[in-house]
Amino acid sequence: MVSARDARDWAASGGLHGIGNSLYTPFSGPHGDEIDWDAYRTLVRYCVGPLDHDMLWLTSGVAEWWSLTMDERKKLVEVAIEEARAIKPDVVIQACTGTASSKESLELTLHAQEHGADMCVLQTPPMEVHNGEGVLRFFEYVAERTDIALGMFNAPASGYLLTAQEMADIHHRIPAVISVKEGHMDSFMTSAILHALAPELVIWECDLIVYRAGWLQQGIVTPAQLGTVGYLYETPQNKWYTQYWELIWEDRIADAIAFAEESGLDEFQGAIGRWFGEYPGRPGYLTHWGEALKVAADALGLPVGDYGRSRPPQALLPEEGKLQTRAGYEKFGLIGAAADALAAR
Repeated sequence: MVSARDARDWAASGGLHGIGNSLYTPFSGPHGDEIDWDAYRTLVRYCVGPLDHDMLWLTSGVAEWWSLTMDERKKLVEVAIEEARAIKPDVVIQACTGTASSKESLELTLHAQEHGADMCVLQTPPMEVHNGEGVLRFFEYVAERTDIALGMFNAPASGYLLTAQEMADIHHRIPAVISVKEGHMDSFMTSAILHALAPELVIWECDLIVYRAGWLQQGIVTPAQLGTVGYLYETPQNKWYTQYWELIWEDRIADAIAFAEESGLDEFQGAIGRWFGEYPGRPGYLTHWGEALKVAADALGLPVGDYGRSRPPQALLPEEGKLQTRAGYEKFGLIGAAADALAAR
């Protein structure tokens, strides 16, 4: 665990680094009312073992936190920490502890702190918020009662987006707040301004084009991927996603662009479409479509539970999405590749 007093030194020394995998929740049972804990343990072990990724991002949007009970969220954190630390003791574990209740967010943050998470990430609250002033009070409420590094997640799903000035104010007022996952895909209006206002704040920009534009080399964004699904983009036999990002991190941008094209990585990402983060019934809305992610995981041979879909209130993935996703994995020879890697261990 990284204490609040050590958080900024830890961040400055590169505590956040590498690919951070946001884990889905494998549901089971006729209505998906249970969690397949064996499947979840396998997913954790796969990410930090065969893939050897550096970070885990727990109980966030990909995990469908809004559909989980408090007990489920706590156990998901406990299980991930137990399994991951047994394989890779230095893996960086971030528990996402945002809820629609300040008291429940505090409860989850204290739980993650007590069980050895390195830091906690609070999504902009999905409730009635009085702009940045209300979000600041929310962070202050949690920070004053905990002793762990904290991060922000500026997510469109919250219904309210923080401005650069509001995020900078939270960072300046609360020493424990060291990072932000900037998720609203409008980098030219936010991240560059935010960096100017708060140079020490670690910014992960979901608009990945900025990394090809040299923003990492300019110090605006960080090499750490604060919650992605890298485990759905590569396998232990073909770590092209890691190779691409290593070229970016090494300031070899032209080589990275050429590699993404020549290796087929760009084509693969285009082939599977945008189902992971877009719902066609709501244009322009960035989502975390759990069923789409699980269709991809199943294509790779990762266990997704016998339910394989999202709990309400998410919609069911249309057949078009299933077919396109699986066809993309099939075209690039990735069907069952994760299962093969797990069987070989």
